[in-house]
Amino acid sequence: MSDFNAQPLERLINNFQKLPGVGRKSATRMAYQILGMDKSEAEEFSNAILAVHNQIHRCPTCQNFTEKDVCKICSSEMRDKSVICIVESPRDVTTFEKTREYKGTYHVLHGLISPLDGIGVDQLTVKELLARLNDGSVKEVIMATNPTVEGEATAMYLSRIIKPLDIKVTRLAYGLPVGSSLEFADEVTLFRALKGRTEL
Repeated sequence: MSDFNAQPLERLINNFQKLPGVGRKSATRMAYQILGMDKSEAEEFSNAILAVHNQIHRCPTCQNFTEKDVCKICSSEMRDKSVICIVESPRDVTTFEKTREYKGTYHVLHGLISPLDGIGVDQLTVKELLARLNDGSVKEVIMATNPTVEGEATAMYLSRIIKPLDIKVTRLAYGLPVGSSLEFADEVTLFRALKGRTEL
């Protein structure tokens, strides 16, 4: 804690530092930026943070974030409900949607199997996924987890439990560099990976 910052400012700096990738210097810069806002701007900023927590919840179907009862993708008549693309996080859904090429639905795992981090199947939304697959309407599941050790392990585990349901399981083609994150893939690379997916 700094001796020369006012306590409320120091608290704000400390809270910004809790964000991933934000160090002391960046946190201090952001805190002073907030301090420089007029009161109405600051209130709007704090209300936006509260609204995210109070109004957003998981879609009961795909587990993506939404403010509605069911998200826009799951409730759309234009989407192909026979195809489900499995992703690690809601950010990955946004990345795919930017390509404007994928017309199926999604399922968000909210993590990957990682025993070293204490994340097992029970911490992911696997139970909700299997509930979706039991009605016989799904024909293909696309594994779109990141091409990392955890992503591969998760994809292989899920493919083993989905294949006996007589559902085609495919994996994104490796237009994506191994070890990279979907979040940072450009639209062209992601589109090629989607088009060139292979069966597991």
